[in-house]
Amino acid sequence: MNFRQLDLNLLRVLAAIHRTGSVTAAGRSLSLSQSATSNALARLRQFFGDDLFVRSPTGLHRTRLCEQVAPAVVAHLLSLEAVVTGLEAFDPLHSRATWRLSLSDLGEMLFLPRLTAALRQQAPGTRVANISVAAPAVATALEAREIDCAVGILQPRHRGVHAEPLFREQYVAITAPGWKPPSGRKVAALTQAQLAGSSLAVASPTATFHSSVDEMLLRLKLADRIVLRARHFGALPELVTGSDLLAIVPAMYAASLANVRTWQLPFAPHYEVRLVWHASTARDPAQQWLRGLLQQLFERPLRP
Repeated sequence: MNFRQLDLNLLRVLAAIHRTGSVTAAGRSLSLSQSATSNALARLRQFFGDDLFVRSPTGLHRTRLCEQVAPAVVAHLLSLEAVVTGLEAFDPLHSRATWRLSLSDLGEMLFLPRLTAALRQQAPGTRVANISVAAPAVATALEAREIDCAVGILQPRHRGVHAEPLFREQYVAITAPGWKPPSGRKVAALTQAQLAGSSLAVASPTATFHSSVDEMLLRLKLADRIVLRARHFGALPELVTGSDLLAIVPAMYAASLANVRTWQLPFAPHYEVRLVWHASTARDPAQQWLRGLLQQLFERPLRP
């Protein structure tokens, strides 16, 4: 196998088929016909002496050799792309970029309004789209450049994925304004006994579910007090204002709500909200500008 005999353009085809799992989709992404893409795959198979991708009823399956070669090819192509695009200066006032972020439903409510307002002022020709990606798939989406960055309760451990803490958050309780604890004094911080006499509501978002609330309630032996589980935090304010329920939500979200009362929780779990991006965009001026704007808007000092 002589590397000098390999047409490096074929590696772009290898990376595209690896990413899309389809010869047709790969050709479309590279502006190639299906026959040209199939011919490129045939040449790749000849060079490597391996099928690389095997057809099955569920689509193309990667061979062991493909799994060894393709990820390295993808990483190097992304790095090369970043070097080339990094040579271009970025002018936000005249940019026509489309920013692709991954935010949860709660992140969309809390971050998107301020971000959009800032973009309309500083980069009026740009567009922004929230492409919600499940937390376990964020690294893959970043590597494939399906998204530019993600903001959320993320702890990426994948090679080539960078993360920067924006702020530390904690959970609080919200209730109707006139809600009263079932026992004890009516003060800003609830006790374990007061929670034990309350009916609790929690959210378990599919994409960004964070188990610390459930762990806290289990530790306090209060799991049986959960009478309602919602898929999204957005439903909880109206649920509590129209009932005697006590909902557990992030403090930043509670601060944005009207017509609810906020209570501190005993042993409230904390977590970090992070900005996450791929190493291939680390030196991209446009991506640097976007990350700088996100940090400017949402970064807060991390307190113990």
